[in-house]
Amino acid sequence: MAEKKPRQAKKVRIGELEIGRGVPVRVESMLKNPLEDMAAVAEEIEKLENVGCELVRVAFPSRELVPNLEKLLRRTKIAVMVDVHFDFGLAIEATRCGARSVRINPGNARSVRINPGNMENRKGLKKLVEAANKEKVVLRIGANSGSLPDHVVQRFPKDGGAALAEAVTRQVEVVQDEGFTDLILSAKSTEIEETLRANIFLAQRFDYPLHIGITEAGCGMRGIVKSSCGLARLLSQGIGDTLRVSLTGPSDEEVLLGQMILQQMRIRRFGPDLISCPGCGRKRVDVGKLVGLAERYMERMPGHWTVAVMGCEVNGPREAAHADFGIAGTAGGVVFFSFGRVIGRCDFEKAEETMVELLESVLDDEKTCKP
Repeated sequence: MAEKKPRQAKKVRIGELEIGRGVPVRVESMLKNPLEDMAAVAEEIEKLENVGCELVRVAFPSRELVPNLEKLLRRTKIAVMVDVHFDFGLAIEATRCGARSVRINPGNARSVRINPGNMENRKGLKKLVEAANKEKVVLRIGANSGSLPDHVVQRFPKDGGAALAEAVTRQVEVVQDEGFTDLILSAKSTEIEETLRANIFLAQRFDYPLHIGITEAGCGMRGIVKSSCGLARLLSQGIGDTLRVSLTGPSDEEVLLGQMILQQMRIRRFGPDLISCPGCGRKRVDVGKLVGLAERYMERMPGHWTVAVMGCEVNGPREAAHADFGIAGTAGGVVFFSFGRVIGRCDFEKAEETMVELLESVLDDEKTCKP
C-alpha cells in the first residue's frame, strides 16, 4: 500500500519544539514516576533525554505538587506537556507554573461531565483559554476510550470511534468559540479500528496537529505488536504529528520503539538500520552471534548506514552487497562487503574475528562514514 503524504496540519510550538506542518513527526512518552518522587523523576528524565525523547507528558493530579512541577519544568531539556484530569483549575495552575503545554480530557473535566454545551462548561473552558492565551500555552484535547462522557457513549453505544471523535469535536468547538486555536487533538482507543476511524474523522474535520497512539496497549510482545500495527495504519494514512507507544514498561523503551516505527516506515531516520536473515537450516554462520556483534558497533556507525548479516548464499550476497557494511555466508566461506564491493573473505570459524577487524577498519575511514 502506497504511503499517503502527511496532512498539512497547523503548526504549534511548545517552547522550542515545533509540531505540525513542515516538521517531523515527534516522538513522546509519559513519565512513569510520580511528581512526589523527584529523584526518580530526574533519573527517568535523564534516560528519556539520552534516547532522544522530544516531548514528555507528566501527570499533575494535585496543587500540592506545584513546586515539584516548577522544578521539573526548569530542569529538563525536553518539552513538557502537563497532563490534567477532572479539574480545569489544575490546568490553569499548570499554565501559571510555566508549562508551555497542557492536556485536558473532554471526558472527565468536571464541567464537561454535564452537557458540553451548557454555560458551566463554557465558564470552565473560558477561564482555561484565557490563561492559555496569556501564557502562550498549547492545549491538547485528548479523549480516551476508557473515560468518555456518558452522554457520548449513550449516543454511540456501538461505535467507539465515533464516540471518541464526538467527544473531541464538541470540546474543540467550545474552545474555538473562545477564539483559541493553539491546539493539538488526540483520540485513542484500546482498539486499533476505533482509533483509526476517530482520527480519520478528526483529520478531515480539523487542521490541528494530531497526537496518535493506541492507549493501554499492554506489555511485552503483545504491546509492541498492537502499538506497531495501530501506528503504522495511522501513519500510512498520513495521519500523525506526534506519537506515543503506550507500553506497560520503561518510558525510554516507548521512545525507542516509536523511533523504530518511524524509521521502518521511512518517515524519519534516527540511526543505522540492521537487517539480518532468520537463520534457517541453510545458514553457514551463527547469524545470532554476528548480529549481536554488529549491534555493539551501532552507536559508532553513521546514522545513514545499513548493516546486513546474512547466513547463506540464497539472499546473502545481494543483500550484503547493497548494505554499507554486510556479511554473507556462502559455500566457499564468509564474504564481507562495504558500499557494494568485497572487502574481505575468511573461513567460517574466523567470521567473528574478521568481522571485528573489518568493521574497525571501515569505521576508522572517515571517507566511508560520510553520507
